[in-house]
Amino acid sequence: MFTKFNRSASFSTRFRQAGGVNSIDNFARSWQRAACFPEVIPRQPSFVAADSDDEWHPSGAESIRPHGSPPLDLDPSLTRPLLGMQGEAHGSGIAGPGLAGKGIFNASLLGSSFGTSYGTISSRVSESTRKHVIEFHREQQAHPEPPTGHDGEPLLLKQVQHEDGTRENIVVGQSTVPQTIFNSVNVLIGVGLLSLPLAMKHAGWLLGLILLLFSAITTSYTAKILAKCLDVDRSLVTYADLAYISFGHHARVVTSLLFCLELLGACVALVVLFADSLHVLFPGLSILQWQLVCGVMLVPLNFLPLRLLSVTSILGILSCTSIVVIICIDGLVKPDAPGSLRDPSKTYLFPDNWATIPLSFGLIMSPWGGHGVFPNIYRDMRHPHKYAKSLWATYIFTYSLDCAMAILGWLMFGDGIRDEVTANVLRVDEYPRFLSICIIVFIAIIPITKVPLNCRPLVATAEVLCGLGPHIELDSNEHSGRRIFFRQSLSAFIRILVIALIVVMAIIFPSFDRIMALMGSALCFTICIILPLAFYLKIFGKEISPKERLLDWFLLIISSISAVVGTVWALLPQEMISSL
Repeated sequence: MFTKFNRSASFSTRFRQAGGVNSIDNFARSWQRAACFPEVIPRQPSFVAADSDDEWHPSGAESIRPHGSPPLDLDPSLTRPLLGMQGEAHGSGIAGPGLAGKGIFNASLLGSSFGTSYGTISSRVSESTRKHVIEFHREQQAHPEPPTGHDGEPLLLKQVQHEDGTRENIVVGQSTVPQTIFNSVNVLIGVGLLSLPLAMKHAGWLLGLILLLFSAITTSYTAKILAKCLDVDRSLVTYADLAYISFGHHARVVTSLLFCLELLGACVALVVLFADSLHVLFPGLSILQWQLVCGVMLVPLNFLPLRLLSVTSILGILSCTSIVVIICIDGLVKPDAPGSLRDPSKTYLFPDNWATIPLSFGLIMSPWGGHGVFPNIYRDMRHPHKYAKSLWATYIFTYSLDCAMAILGWLMFGDGIRDEVTANVLRVDEYPRFLSICIIVFIAIIPITKVPLNCRPLVATAEVLCGLGPHIELDSNEHSGRRIFFRQSLSAFIRILVIALIVVMAIIFPSFDRIMALMGSALCFTICIILPLAFYLKIFGKEISPKERLLDWFLLIISSISAVVGTVWALLPQEMISSL
């Protein structure tokens, strides 16, 4: 029997490792790394050193070395004094001799890279960006050791030797193109697509489809220029890093605040969606009671480790895709309106009320909020030169799914479309009961899998503000059981409090479409278009060609106006908009 068990375990291991770099195990590691990407407070990721092969192949413990083990043996004379030369050459007065040859997290592990391998790019950046990069490196060197308690998959470092004999340690990507596409789609696909039929109603067919195409093309362009900005320096990993080198410390603080609001808004929208949908199918409980039920379900999930939560991320994509497929099937099954594709409802080429167009800005933009983690995804690629190919596949799939939902939902329900199209579907008794139950299951899965992951950065932020961050060590006199118990209790209280805050906000702001419109206008426009363009223009300045600079400024101005107008409209009462 023991032999049979060993054979079963061996088969399971071989099955999970089949496919080489695209095996199930490697996909799981990639998911776990991607789940760590949405960070609010900038913190240093954990690192391990990769072997010196051209490509990293996980073959066990011998292929990596933990960060805490003896560092790579670098001869200072062979390590490029990069930042020192850059600082002296440009008279910044920031870089000192001690910076020569040092990296961002550990002088012996991650050699600085500014102005070397990417010299053709870094030589084009603006003077203020050079100064901010040097300040960025100095700040990272002030805290050389990564924080403990980080349960995600580590990044890899690899030492390379240049033709002149100097050595450099760089971050090594681990995700393949399929893994990158999956992680990118997982970031973009969300419940925002459920409000796209309502956006079509507000904007009409012509303007609605144009705006949807514009948002897809523009955000794919800004995702590409984020990668170009990262290429300025190999030590840059996150969106917050780009904010820092572009506009300094205050920009990183503002970016962190925007991420907090985006994650909080996403969690609130998921709770609202859960309660609205369950109430339609099971009206025995009120919407308020369903919101409380959702909160109770989320509390224990907020204590699970990342390695368990990250694996469930695949369920989010499957759920959203399945909802679109089920709605299409329902529309084909039902012979007459409303809710039928065989007998479509009345729709309009132009909006029935032109005053509702600004509401569509945020609703159409809300499904594209993934730029906060695109820099991490790019840096984690095994072959960064294939990033454009990955983006192309990601956006084709995402745009197709979003466009399908927008068209199907409005054709089926016309003027009767609600905040989220699933609310319409669940109110139609003629649909197969089994499919309606499946929609409810998928809607319930989305917040259960997404909210705990979105809460992690919020919890980490609250813990740091309360003095419980992973970088804060206990003093020698604080090892008593009472102090440890107090810290653990406070940490647990914070996790419960974050869920409670989300539920309370869902009770106060129960309108799903207004939440998505506000997030899309105020946050997605800013994070996905305005800030990436601002980073690009600031970093490269006059080195950008006149035509491209003109395009960037055009997109920046149009997006800024749309963001302001859309935000104002999302805050206006519906009665006021209808009377305009």
